[in-house]
Amino acid sequence: MQGKIALEEHFAIDATLGDSKVFGAQVWDRLGPRLIDIQDMRLAEMDKHGVEMMILSLNAPAVQAIHDVKRAIAVAREANDVLADHVRKRPTRFAAFAALPMQDPEAAIAELTRCVKELGFVGALVNGFSQAGAPDTALYYDLPQYRPFWRACDQLGVPFYLHPRNPLPNDIRAYDGHNWLLGPNWAFHAETAVHALRLIGSGLFDECPNLQIVLGHLGEGIPVYIWRIDGRNGWMKERHRYAAKHGVGHYFRKHFHLTTSGNFSTPALLNAVSEMGADRVMFSVDWPFESVEEACVWFDRAEIGATERAKLGRDNAIKLFKLKLD
Repeated sequence: MQGKIALEEHFAIDATLGDSKVFGAQVWDRLGPRLIDIQDMRLAEMDKHGVEMMILSLNAPAVQAIHDVKRAIAVAREANDVLADHVRKRPTRFAAFAALPMQDPEAAIAELTRCVKELGFVGALVNGFSQAGAPDTALYYDLPQYRPFWRACDQLGVPFYLHPRNPLPNDIRAYDGHNWLLGPNWAFHAETAVHALRLIGSGLFDECPNLQIVLGHLGEGIPVYIWRIDGRNGWMKERHRYAAKHGVGHYFRKHFHLTTSGNFSTPALLNAVSEMGADRVMFSVDWPFESVEEACVWFDRAEIGATERAKLGRDNAIKLFKLKLD
């Protein structure tokens, strides 16, 4: 399929590049340059495999792991300015997600507003919880101090991509002796799924009825568990005790969109489409941690109809992010 749009595609600046080495130390001689590059290797891979546009975002955990709040604010602004310059060079090939200093909700509002209104960004991508003031802090965005941020995001009308990060060292005792479970093997998905469910249970979407969240990796496992989360032990007839007015499935299908980033499984894709509908699933790669070729060959051959392939590969992204490509 020609004209695909991919939207969990990462880059790095000097201040954040080292954060990604742990996820590919054995291939760092190739991975590092790919993170810094935007206009050369990346564009050649896009052209070769029918990707018309990438929506770019900062690598992880980057800003979210900077517990010095003033520095987090400065790095986010630097990264966004660098990205804006690259997008200006090829606005029909690249768009941008804002990096945000969520350590300070007011600063995050100001930076998101600047990025959307002044720089033309199409949303934000944030790498999970934020550390603020001390390395062992973990601020999740269902906390009350983030409600003004979510209202601002809702009013700006741009989606928020909740991207994974590993749990903090003090919170990974379940992984002791099994470090292979950290990162994209498992911990990324478990951590992000819990964060997304916290947002749902907090009642956030009752307060922000138009807010839209994006999850990668075909939903971080949540689509498989929607029935069980809402059903529990149904015969006991005990309702969930959370602030939200409805079940998790209600909000997940109304406020969340999923991408194929780093999860090139046709059964998983079909499950996601079955649970969410074809209008809420989108193609992505997860460059440079995944292969553009592998993602595109899989997607172009996946056993879905031509209409669905067009929606997932292009149309849904154009609609959600209000892209102007024609």
